[in-house]
Amino acid sequence: MGIRAIERAMNVLQELNLHPINTIAQLHARTKLPKPTLVRILRTLEEAGYVENDTRQGGYQVSGLVTSLSSGFHKGPLVVEAGRAWAIAMTRKHKWPIAIALPDYDGMVVRFSTVPDSFISPFHSTVNKRLCLLTRGLGLAYLAFLEKDEFDLIIDVLKRSDDPENALSHHPAELKRVIGKVHRDGYATRSSLVEPKNSNTIGVPIMGQGGRVLASIGLTYFKSAFGSEREACERYAPILQSAAGAISEDLDRLSNSFAT
Repeated sequence: MGIRAIERAMNVLQELNLHPINTIAQLHARTKLPKPTLVRILRTLEEAGYVENDTRQGGYQVSGLVTSLSSGFHKGPLVVEAGRAWAIAMTRKHKWPIAIALPDYDGMVVRFSTVPDSFISPFHSTVNKRLCLLTRGLGLAYLAFLEKDEFDLIIDVLKRSDDPENALSHHPAELKRVIGKVHRDGYATRSSLVEPKNSNTIGVPIMGQGGRVLASIGLTYFKSAFGSEREACERYAPILQSAAGAISEDLDRLSNSFAT
């Protein structure tokens, strides 16, 4: 049995890492923890040096010490290792943040992001952010390229979810239309019904050996920077598709080097 206090503290630390500044009220709304409990956790993390209370901005933020928590981590999925350099290069050239997401049961989880390298990112942080398969560009870009048996299995799982973002799983005709369009286009975008509505993400699949979809890579931009979604997609979808192809080739080389 786990230690509840540690679990709560880690949840709070994770929430703090997703936003540049956090008030007690905001953390209470997102974690559902009682405010007195939050205060005790924040004070403990502050004393340990992982959290700072910035009175000028009116809230709490993570400190530089949190970066030391990743210093012992050396392993990562090969697809992330293969895609890391391509993602960084794209952000350096085009400025927008790039994310690589991997499947996790009934959703996608961002495993690498260039948000820290982009001065025009709509987000403070996206690593470990969980995304819906049916409403997010990174989710649809993966889902649309699954083999039929895997696709059907995941849709059955999503149908049992009470998450409003999975509502499309109950409308087979519309689902078929959406998935068909993504498959024809070779890329997906975020649903206009979900937040944040001031930005959008273009996602494309990353394929492995045998044509099996392994992950997705996406670029996020502010809608106000373009006249239309089509304009943004015409500009960046081919770039993402080219990068995804190069990542697949690098992934094959990495896989072969590990096998020999």
